[in-house]
Parts: sequence; structure tokens; C-alpha cells
Amino acid sequence: MPALKENEFDVVVIGGGQAGLAVGYYLRRSGLRYIILDAQNEPGGAWLHGWRSLRLFSPAQWSSLPGWLMPGGGVDKYPTRDEVLSYLRQYEERYELSIRRPFTVTSVKREGGHFAIETGNSVIFAKAVVSATGTWQKPFIPSYPGRELFTGIQIHSANYESPDAFAGKRVLIIGGGNSGAQILAEVSLVADATWVTLEEPNYLPDDVDGRVLFDAASEKYKALTTGATGTKKSYDLLGSIVMVEPVREARDAGRLASRRPFVRFTETGVVWHEGDEPEAIDVVIWCTGFKFALDHLAPLGVVENNGRVKVSGTRSEKEPNLWLVGYGSWTGFASATLIGVGRTARTTAKEIEETLKMTA
Repeated sequence: MPALKENEFDVVVIGGGQAGLAVGYYLRRSGLRYIILDAQNEPGGAWLHGWRSLRLFSPAQWSSLPGWLMPGGGVDKYPTRDEVLSYLRQYEERYELSIRRPFTVTSVKREGGHFAIETGNSVIFAKAVVSATGTWQKPFIPSYPGRELFTGIQIHSANYESPDAFAGKRVLIIGGGNSGAQILAEVSLVADATWVTLEEPNYLPDDVDGRVLFDAASEKYKALTTGATGTKKSYDLLGSIVMVEPVREARDAGRLASRRPFVRFTETGVVWHEGDEPEAIDVVIWCTGFKFALDHLAPLGVVENNGRVKVSGTRSEKEPNLWLVGYGSWTGFASATLIGVGRTARTTAKEIEETLKMTA
């Protein structure tokens, strides 16, 4: 086999967050020449952009990447955002993963039997590509009547850091998921905050955390893949609000109530019901989720109208030397979680190794 040039690799992994690191962990043992390209300036992936008070739903031992448990574990110790960042940085160093940053991949194209990965001022070539860019770069804000007229502040939870900037303001927090509940819990301490959700949120019991959620997701996955029947209780856990400490405190203080959606925006606020006078609002925080960050794959023609790539396991059906890891259940069970991504990373690395050996 001819030697690879400096800008040629067997495998290029696009994305240096938790999914990219997990894939790198297994690739480093394969003998393949690989590189992880990370758009961030430092380790941490999407965790770099989480709000300051963010905590995991699970203790450290249930929130670890393959090979090494997150330090500071304990059954009642829920790691903070900064502790996760420290862990991911140490993980890179511990396994001496081959990473280049900051490298923003703008496109992936086919050139003969290789991929050409464009990164602005350079092109890197690879026999196989793993896309592991997640969703953080693609925050989703739904269309809403009059939103473009509103002159107040609008931010997405992807850009939220702390409640300090909103002290004394009238704030709408839109979105019924865990991010909405956690941001409401702290913003409502310093501002006149209203939580807007499509329907009344479903709250989990206080003693239910990510460990139970992972077991519930595992049961659902088993049911979907084997036809087994899961318990209704476990299914109801999924998509519900986890009662982490700040959310419990907000509930106990009477600050966790939500309202159904308003009719439309005005220039200075919102109208709750047709015919009502507008209510003045200063800030809107959209906690409305994300889409998959796959723009770099557009030249390959693999991204479907639903924003996904058709895969068999984690392997693209249209572009067989392309794999996708960490985007959610369609790229592997629990693959968007710290504890869950290891399984799909392992099978992906093995499949790549076998594929490239067959074509050598």
C-alpha cells in the first residue's frame, strides 16, 4: 500500500465533541491513519456553549465515554458543565487522540476514489469520512406570527449563558423541554419570567434521573428491535422534565408554571388572545431545539428533505464510505449521549477498518 501524503488520511472524523472523541478512541487502535477535525478553539464540543449552571442528569459513572470513567463519580454526584469540559479535555490527552483545531469543514466532495474535505484554506483527502458534528451549530426557531416585527431581544438557548443580563426584565421562555425548565428556573429568580409551552409539561418524580431514563430508552429500543413489549411507565419517562435541583426549587417556590402559546408578536410584546391588549415583553429565549448540522455534506447529495441521511446502522446508504455518529436514535441507540455514543462508535470504527482492508 503506498504511503499517505501529509494531507491524506484513511479516515477523517468531522467534529471533536463527544461523538468524535469516542470514534477516535476506537480508531486509534485500528492502525488506520486518522484525524479529527474540530471547529472549536479548545476541547469540549457543544459543551463549550452550554449555560454556566448546566448539570448532567446522571452521575459521572453513567455519563462517561468508552475506556475511562469521568472522575469524581458518586451515585449522587451530578457533574457540572465545567466538570464535563475538564473530562473531555483530559480524555483527549489521556488517549493522545489526533485532533486539529480550529478547522471548520465547509464541504465534503467526492474526487475519484477519495473524499476531498475542504476547510477554508486547505483540502484534506480521505478514504472514509465520519461526520460527528451534532446539532449545536443548527439552532431551530419556529416560524411565529409577527416574530420579525418584535424589536426586543431574541436569543436561542444555544447562546444563553446566565440570567445576569436579564435582571429586572420581562422575559418569555419558549419551549417545553428540559432546557426551557432549567433556564426558567434561574431566570425567574431575577426577572419577570413566563414559560410558554404547547401543553402542560410532564414532570418526572424527584428520584428519577438519567440512569432511569437510559434504562427506559434501552427498553424502548429493545421493544422496537425485537418486538418485545415495554412497560408504559418506562415509555412515559421519555421526553419529560427531569427534576434536577434548580427545577425542584423553582417548583417548590411556585415559579414553574407554564402558559399555552400566545397568538402573535407585536413590535413591543405579544398578544395572548385575539382582542386582548398586547403585553410588553423585553426578551424572548427560544428553547426550541436544534436541527442536524449536515450542511458540509450537501455536495454529496446524501441529505434528505427531513434533514437526515439514510443510513444502515451508521453507514450512509448512498455514500458507503461515509458514516454518521452521534446525531440521535437514527444513528444508533442513545448515540447523542455521553454514555450511549460508545456503542455506535465501536461498531463504526470496526466497520470502517474492515471496509478499508477489503479495498486496500
